[in-house]
Amino acid sequence: MKNLTVLSAALAAVLAGCTSDSSKYESGTAHTEVCKLTSEQEISALFDRWNRSLQTGDPHKVVANYAERSILLPTVSNKPRLTASEKEDYFHHFLKNRPVGTIDSRTIEIGCNTAVDAGLYTFTFGTIGTQVKARYTYTYKWDGQQWLITSHHSSAMPEKN
Repeated sequence: MKNLTVLSAALAAVLAGCTSDSSKYESGTAHTEVCKLTSEQEISALFDRWNRSLQTGDPHKVVANYAERSILLPTVSNKPRLTASEKEDYFHHFLKNRPVGTIDSRTIEIGCNTAVDAGLYTFTFGTIGTQVKARYTYTYKWDGQQWLITSHHSSAMPEKN
């Protein structure tokens, strides 16, 4: 019984050392995160904002939707895009075909200052008249002023209908 008590005390000490109180800074002052009140409608409108920026034909305006620290895993490129200039390079080529996206189905999850919009979309390319069906995931973060994309993954559907 004594060994069980010692083991329990040791385990409690280890577990206590593993916990952290993220509500305090190192200085000991309390910090309470304020969560942006949002809705599925507001989050779904972020795709519309992004899609409208595509219609401008200006890669810089498209990239303005992305947080400084973000990743783009695009539909028609194998290269992950981490920097603003890498994203602009991708969109410079992508926008030449005048893409317009439409959401086919989606699921939205909302957290504290974060949101995920994932589903299926179709791009219609105006200059060549073709369509690409793809899966997508956008993750967003509220920066205190606006929602920005922190990750964007898009991949063409693997199966042909």
